[in-house]
Amino acid sequence: MDMIIVKNIYMNFRMINDKMQSLKEYFVAVLEHRLQYKELIVLENISFSVKKGEVIGIIGKNGAGKSTLLKIISGVLKPTSGNIVVNGNIVPMLELGSGFDLELSGKENIFLNGAILGYEEEFLKEKYQEIVEFSELREFINMPIRNYSSGMLMRLAFSIATVVQPEILIVDEILAVGDEGFQRKSKERMKELMTMGTTVLFVSHSLPQIEEMCDKVIWIEEHKIKEIGKTKEICEKYQQYWIKEE
Repeated sequence: MDMIIVKNIYMNFRMINDKMQSLKEYFVAVLEHRLQYKELIVLENISFSVKKGEVIGIIGKNGAGKSTLLKIISGVLKPTSGNIVVNGNIVPMLELGSGFDLELSGKENIFLNGAILGYEEEFLKEKYQEIVEFSELREFINMPIRNYSSGMLMRLAFSIATVVQPEILIVDEILAVGDEGFQRKSKERMKELMTMGTTVLFVSHSLPQIEEMCDKVIWIEEHKIKEIGKTKEICEKYQQYWIKEE
């Protein structure tokens, strides 16, 4: 069964062509209809499907469109054209701190972020201690998260997102944050979910991480899919490509 179907996705962003020196200059240009725009292509004709239980790695240099693609699949962004079909509930782990209120404590954010992910309050109360223990934030859980490091935010986000088995887990570089011990623990939790049939889309610049965890790889280059295939084969081609480029 296909859990995710991506068909002919295009994504363009409209950018202001003129450099504005001040807000006043910008508003005058708007009022006088003098603004000129250019279209920035972010994704071009992206098509693929992901079967139930597959773990798909997405690789490519910065700016290739990987994170934008995950946001489109997660429903955060709407593509310029094309279709996305998702058969299952998605738990997205995209930008650190998304779905959190920096003024609230870690405890309060467990319930806020959990509600955003669709978890009931009673369920979160039952799982609260498990989330705190896994995150290793016991003595910090009542502290406002504006005082958290990026690693602490990642721990909290990951612990909430994976407290149940999502049908589809989308992860964007988040496992690259934090200390080595927690990264290892997070990978083990992801492997548990994978053995239970969770479908995973995983963006990382770490090829060893991709090779360890993924069944297949999608290589995005210049906003298009360059290749899709078995992990080892695509990772080797990707390494050779960059050796030639250098």
